Amino acid sequence: MADTSFDIIIIGAGPGGYVTAIRAAQLGFKVAVVERSYLGGICNNWGCIPTKALLRSAEIYHYMQHAKDYGLSADNVSFDPKAVIQRSRNVVSRLNTGVGFLMKKNKISVIWGEAFIDAPGKITVKASAVEAPKGSLGPGSYQAKHIIVATGARPRVLPGLEPDKKLIWTYFEAMNPDRMPKSLLVVGSGAIGIEFASFYRTMGAAVTVVEVLPQILPAEDAEIAAFARKQFEKQGMTILSGAKVAKLDKKADSVVATIDDGKGKTQTIEVDRVIAAVGVVGNIENLGLEKLGVKTDRGTIVIDGMCRTNVQGIYAIGDVAGPPMLAHKAEHEGVICVEAIKGLHPHAMDKLLIPGCTYCTPQVASVGLTEQAAKGKKLDIRIGRFPFIGNGKAVALGEDQGLAKVIFDRKTGQLLGAHLTGPEVTELIQGFVIAMNLETTEEELFHTIFPHPTLSETMKEAVLDAYGRVLNM
Repeated sequence: MADTSFDIIIIGAGPGGYVTAIRAAQLGFKVAVVERSYLGGICNNWGCIPTKALLRSAEIYHYMQHAKDYGLSADNVSFDPKAVIQRSRNVVSRLNTGVGFLMKKNKISVIWGEAFIDAPGKITVKASAVEAPKGSLGPGSYQAKHIIVATGARPRVLPGLEPDKKLIWTYFEAMNPDRMPKSLLVVGSGAIGIEFASFYRTMGAAVTVVEVLPQILPAEDAEIAAFARKQFEKQGMTILSGAKVAKLDKKADSVVATIDDGKGKTQTIEVDRVIAAVGVVGNIENLGLEKLGVKTDRGTIVIDGMCRTNVQGIYAIGDVAGPPMLAHKAEHEGVICVEAIKGLHPHAMDKLLIPGCTYCTPQVASVGLTEQAAKGKKLDIRIGRFPFIGNGKAVALGEDQGLAKVIFDRKTGQLLGAHLTGPEVTELIQGFVIAMNLETTEEELFHTIFPHPTLSETMKEAVLDAYGRVLNM
């Protein structure tokens, strides 16, 4: 007979859920994970990972088209849409298998199906529509002293923008199109919208982005977002900010969009496809949360610093527990949660230390306060900037359009925020994340040796610029 009693049951096997399970197993807990669709969750299967695979194909295609810029020759450059998509799915399959291996390695039971919390400590699992992996447990009743909800989120649907999987897409359809559209409207300019806009533009589509707010990439520093916007527009992308889609009229194989510019005028454009990228909403339904009295707010579960809900024995992590809705935030919350259960007294999450990355071209990455936020707090600040055009490695790469920006507290020298746009900045930002986590001051950064020639030197130069000591500008 299958074992039905555990110390911890985690509902959801996305990056938050499976990492939480592994850490819990390391701490000696008997652990099970409930999953209804696919190990690795949205991130591994339909989000973070496959989009990066697609963007890598687009990047290589871009370089091949510009081979002459590097003294090379590449004739008749083209792409096979099906092969591009298949490569992305192969990457997913490889990582999906890897998560299954990690579950076995750490002796974590996988329960396949849809979970409902009957009461604190008790869940019922019903059969899933997706075939269960070999070796997983099935439907039934299970018990655990601690239940962690890690059910993630799904695309937000707005009236008039309802996806139909053919003409109006969410990121699911955008990642696996039936054909490459020649024209595309992207509604929303957050990370998801801009990444798809960047991918399809590079692959040759005429792309229009509509953003209701005045600034694209609304979560980013305004100066960095403006710099990135100029680069997108140079690539041929049309960006309409402070605007909204008033109406979508579907035809047989295209969509006519009526766009309100926010100033009393409208225009219509006809496109092959529309991507609705207007955010995500937590998967809180059909879990029994309302019946148990678990507190929710605007589609997410309310938690404290140790990921506890208001109902004892029930916890929540990741997207379902609120913004920022990022895989690495989910993973870190999961570790905090199980370490607190173990009694290890972990530090609560400091959301200002969570980096954000957008993998468009140019890339955008940030951590901490933006200039606007710092000024809103009435802080006395120093700002340093350094353009990638002054960096030898960037020039050698042929990728010299970028900007590094840092914000310091004028009185204490504390690094309050760092914001980057340019080549590989999603890899560079972690240097500033570590610096902020260690409460590094400007003096310590002055004395840190950055290797030459590297893109990371832009970071050092931006710090120096904040204090009037910049060397290469």
